[in-house]
Amino acid sequence: MNKTLDKVRQYLAKELNLIPFGKQNDTWNFLWVIDFPMFEINTDENRLEALHHPFCAPNSHDLGEKSEWEQTLPKARAQAYDLVLNGLELGGGSLRIHQQELQMKVLETIGLPTNEAKDQFGFLLEALEMGAPPHGGIAFGLDRIVMLLAGEESIRDTIAFPKTQQAKCLMTKAPAKVSEEQLKELHIKSTLPVEEDE
Repeated sequence: MNKTLDKVRQYLAKELNLIPFGKQNDTWNFLWVIDFPMFEINTDENRLEALHHPFCAPNSHDLGEKSEWEQTLPKARAQAYDLVLNGLELGGGSLRIHQQELQMKVLETIGLPTNEAKDQFGFLLEALEMGAPPHGGIAFGLDRIVMLLAGEESIRDTIAFPKTQQAKCLMTKAPAKVSEEQLKELHIKSTLPVEEDE
């Protein structure tokens, strides 16, 4: 949660030779991170917001009866999980809410009015009402896994489609210029100043 402290931790580990780095590391320490809180406080807006996303299922042991959800849901743990290897997150996922009433309560907890919830997520709420089964999954960062297997220290060395620091793809030359016809078709106008050599 605290990126600054994470950087300090990594720096000290490297400086004090507590952990072998890069190709010197032949140790594989796996860790499952679980029991994330469902919500965190948004101090700017003085409300709760979903820590992962508002479709992550709360831990059923934390909820109690439906009549208690008003009090128990804001303090519930999420059924979310991350897989970490040698201090790097390899992947993460969650179990999803599969009950319409609970999904509505979670959206209400993050401050989304019922009419807005139905406007934005009506398709999902309708699917849940029809009996969507419990479901979940995990997404792995294959480029990070390859980085660790190759003993590299930067994901830039193993990412499939590398971008430069200017977010340009060297292989495809993206982002590229778009023709005036395409912009007109999409009702978009470029406000970028035209360079003299054009």
